[in-house]
Amino acid sequence: MFSLENGRLRRLATGAAAGVGAIAFAVAGTASAATEDAAADRGPKPTVVLEHGAFADGSSWDGVVARLRHDGYPVVAAANPLRGPASDAAALRSVIDHVKGPVVLVGHSYGGSVISAAAVGRPQVKALVYVAAFLPAPGESALQLTDAFPGSTLSGALDPVPVTNADGSTGTDLYIRQDRFRAQFAADVPADRAALAAAAQRPIAQAALTEQATSAAWQTVPSWDVITTEDRNIPADAQRFMAGRAHAHTTEVAASHSVAVSHPGVVAGVVEQAARATR
Repeated sequence: MFSLENGRLRRLATGAAAGVGAIAFAVAGTASAATEDAAADRGPKPTVVLEHGAFADGSSWDGVVARLRHDGYPVVAAANPLRGPASDAAALRSVIDHVKGPVVLVGHSYGGSVISAAAVGRPQVKALVYVAAFLPAPGESALQLTDAFPGSTLSGALDPVPVTNADGSTGTDLYIRQDRFRAQFAADVPADRAALAAAAQRPIAQAALTEQATSAAWQTVPSWDVITTEDRNIPADAQRFMAGRAHAHTTEVAASHSVAVSHPGVVAGVVEQAARATR
């Protein structure tokens, strides 16, 4: 009698375990399907297009690129000609138009002027991220915005170089003196790395800093802004003013103008915030 009852108990327990397993499998399958559906609803991650500023090049984004790629974001670090906001925006638009799908556009320093122009009329640009950058309104120039607030020491660190263009016209390219580069541009970057950046810096045409903006995408496109409070190029108060009128989501960090080099995790984090908000 005990043996029969014990067998029944075993069969009941086995059946119950099978039932629980089936339910668990069904729940897991439902959860997995729901996760897949949610992922499909969100769609692919946007491509992050990075635009460097004056006295830098695409390598200034290296730490940010590494973090974004690790987190699954497609990334393009565009080459900025640094000739003027209008012509540089045209060059950047060719990159944007080549990208498939939504774009988060990121600009550092003078690159902020460029992305503000390049994103106009480009509905695939879902968010703008400014990094120690200019957000000019129509009629404003980078130099005008810098001079409107005290604190920049850039003019005393510049090394102007006369140039003759291919069409025979002349102008001036601006570099930062290599012996002043770290203190001016990258005070919180290791000295050896700052020295490499100083040697490889890209000059900006002097006329680019006085060219007035004709449009401003931040007036219609959601914006984020990393404000650098130890900046000697663009005063923090100037950055706050521009971010405020753009209604940008702001993050302040005690960093030099080279915040993408010294704090790549902070910059990448803000870019990802912007990217998530677009999905």
